[in-house]
Amino acid sequence: MLWERGKAYGQDLRERVFAASDRGAPVCAIARMLFVSTSYVSKALGRRRQTGETTARPQRCHVPAKLTAWHAVIEEQVASRADATLEELKAWLLKTHGVEASTTLIWETLDHLNLTFKKRPSTRRNRIDLMSPRHARSGNGNSRS
Repeated sequence: MLWERGKAYGQDLRERVFAASDRGAPVCAIARMLFVSTSYVSKALGRRRQTGETTARPQRCHVPAKLTAWHAVIEEQVASRADATLEELKAWLLKTHGVEASTTLIWETLDHLNLTFKKRPSTRRNRIDLMSPRHARSGNGNSRS
């Protein structure tokens, strides 16, 4: 049985643990039979015995993302100003909504929302007056020509 951190085992597994226990099977045998830890079995049985609960409790380690409440307005802002930089989006969020967020958090939020975010092309790179004479002759601002 595969288990992921932060996710509860399925209800069907809990019911099999309870059924095996009700048939008189010891904790270690139930754990071996269902490929789970003895700790899981004893905790599930102990909670049923103490409180009568047979379902999983909400996971305590789940923390919702800080910008979850602002996903819709962020999507609207990116749609209306697709050329905005991460820093500009960060400043807009602080000014209009009073929410401080790191550049990384904004990047991760955009990624979570499946929004592409393109960097602005550098205006300095292709300016002939800023190029070395060798690159200006080739008409290429790229140093590897």
